[in-house]
Amino acid sequence: MKPLAEFVKERRKEINLTQEEFAERAGVALTVIRKIEQGKTNLNLNKANQVLRMFGHELAPVNSKDIKK
Repeated sequence: MKPLAEFVKERRKEINLTQEEFAERAGVALTVIRKIEQGKTNLNLNKANQVLRMFGHELAPVNSKDIKK
């Protein structure tokens, strides 16, 4: 599984948008995009999902029992 920071940065570059342009299209502040791409851990899940929806994805809680299977 690819880290969130790497995924968002790669996908943003694939669609040829700057961080500023991407933030505007996603409807979030530029600081949200920067935090995600820098791998910050103190992200707002709703904001992260707003960004990920641009690529048809979403983060959701996963039960640790399911990860171990």
